[in-house]
Amino acid sequence: MRIHRHRSRKPRLDIPVYKVNGRIKSEEVRLFGAEGESLGVVKTEDAIKMAELKELDLVEVSPKAVPPVCKILDYGQFKYQKEKEAKKRKAQSAEVEIKGIRLSVRIGPGDFEVRVNQALKFLEKGNKVKPELPLRGREKAHREVAQKVMVQFLEKIKETYPIRVEQEIKYQSGRLTMILARS
Repeated sequence: MRIHRHRSRKPRLDIPVYKVNGRIKSEEVRLFGAEGESLGVVKTEDAIKMAELKELDLVEVSPKAVPPVCKILDYGQFKYQKEKEAKKRKAQSAEVEIKGIRLSVRIGPGDFEVRVNQALKFLEKGNKVKPELPLRGREKAHREVAQKVMVQFLEKIKETYPIRVEQEIKYQSGRLTMILARS
């Protein structure tokens, strides 16, 4: 089956939705003016009229406060600022992926070096590495052999980078796994 990459939806920016003017349902609001000065607790209708006189909008900034906090400001400009901040936050938060590497109990030295080099490339890019070693048949009776392969893999990587072991070597459902990251 073909995977359609262009169909995958990217998560949208997490911009909170603000109530504006007539959508504010509470009877009273704590009002702040256009320059940030406190105007006290005012009835919602009066606050909307004050905003209209200044040709601005009444925006509910903090709906969970009692009474809700509202500001008189230009909603279009306010929304633009919030979107800009969200984009900046998203750009700064780098996504860290966990890359999987499969090992084997009977892995040869050449293949072992290839896996180590793969792990080093992933760590260089800032990703985490999850080496896993599935055990089949009689291998399950000799977990200590598999444990040695995992420890050898860890030592080989430690020679190049200082590594932080986020998850120790762990046996679960027929496989040994651990998670490594650069420190």
